Amino acid sequence: MNWKRLAEQRLRELSTQFPAVVVVGARQVGKTTLARAAFPAADYKDIESPLVRIRYSEDPTHELNQLGGLTILDEAQTVPALFPALRGAIDARRSDRQCHFCILGSAQPALIQAASESLAGRIGLLELDPLTPAETGLSIATHWLSGGFPEALRGEFRTWWEPYLNAVLQRDLAAYGFRPDAHFLRRLLTMLAAQQGGLLNLSALGNSLGVGYHAVQHGLDLLEGVFLIRRLPPYFRNIRKRLVKSPRVFVRDSGLLHHLLNIPTAHDLDYHPLRGASWEGFVIEDLIRRERLAHPFTQFFFWRTATGQEADLILDRGTHRIAIEIKANSATNPHDARKLDAILDDIGAAEGWLVGYGGESTSLTPRVRSISIDLQPAWLP
Repeated sequence: MNWKRLAEQRLRELSTQFPAVVVVGARQVGKTTLARAAFPAADYKDIESPLVRIRYSEDPTHELNQLGGLTILDEAQTVPALFPALRGAIDARRSDRQCHFCILGSAQPALIQAASESLAGRIGLLELDPLTPAETGLSIATHWLSGGFPEALRGEFRTWWEPYLNAVLQRDLAAYGFRPDAHFLRRLLTMLAAQQGGLLNLSALGNSLGVGYHAVQHGLDLLEGVFLIRRLPPYFRNIRKRLVKSPRVFVRDSGLLHHLLNIPTAHDLDYHPLRGASWEGFVIEDLIRRERLAHPFTQFFFWRTATGQEADLILDRGTHRIAIEIKANSATNPHDARKLDAILDDIGAAEGWLVGYGGESTSLTPRVRSISIDLQPAWLP
């Protein structure tokens, strides 16, 4: 089953504005399926294929010069020499104002510096996230337990995640030019799962793992670069409050989180002590995925004071700011609404959302409303 992706329209829009588009996202998140759906007439080159990789490694300029029309270049980051050649090929074709390349990659440009340095100003960039319930029509409960990767949703998610993790941590990072300690990265990832949504403390993590500060920092960079974790930064305003300054760290996909925490079923999740943290991370990812398509330049933060006032997620659209508090059950408690309303002015937010699982969606104060995400999985203003 191939689900229609919300990002398809955005990808087509970018292709009308740039001579090349780059789609990045975790391995097996659906980049190839998306590109072929958006550009059904495009030629396709799998750069990971051994023979294709050899040709593009030896003479990328010659190979690119043989292409005509729009071409999808899959897993392009496996051949670093390709990016300088792409810059020349893009510049040579810019006069016809057509999109000639759709470049797919499984690592963030910050991890693969060649992409960001060689193609700066020449590309439209789209990050493809895992599937949301708004795309599949499956239940919130199914997505929450299994995560959003297509193959994890089609079968038993834990059977799929174990070989996936091994491939990413052992093979992919090495292919990108790093020398990863896969065992250390797995231990770090498991520790982050046990602290889902917690404040980042590099020294404490290093002490627990028996390594130094810099090793933990490098490990976090690698895990973030292959889309396994998210560091959510704090939001600051010039107010007289003592604010938390460390980022929060989340395992991005709830299916991966549950695999690392050994949570196999919805019943086990219901009684797990990290149920609330799991739900919070799931909602944050779901909102960010759809927000970036509706408002591509939104920035994402959390807000917390030393006295415990907090907003789990802030959507900063520039001229409009929204503070969000996430509840693992119904989000219709008037006390929670008043607490959120009381900090909106400190944050500079125009409105607040209480997002919960179950209950009704309703206005609780003039500036705060409750959203039951299981009843409105496609909701996003």
